[in-house]
Amino acid sequence: MMSDDLATATRDLIGRMAPDPPAAITDDQRLIEDLGFDSIRLVELTIALERTFSLPRHDPAQLVDVLRVGDVVELVARERLAAADD
Repeated sequence: MMSDDLATATRDLIGRMAPDPPAAITDDQRLIEDLGFDSIRLVELTIALERTFSLPRHDPAQLVDVLRVGDVVELVARERLAAADD
């Protein structure tokens, strides 16, 4: 999956899972404040991302700074790149 395709697929998944999705998902939107995610929904999103993109399980403490859609897109891209290097 190419980088742009991966970013688009990540945004689409976030949009489908967002409690309060806007018409378009952008990288600067905040998961909690703008899209309505709560702690349970964030765990569900994490699991969906791991399954969809074959990512390793994440320790919740590592995800503290993942606040915006762009942070999620970068995390997924970084993890997929690391997996490709293995």
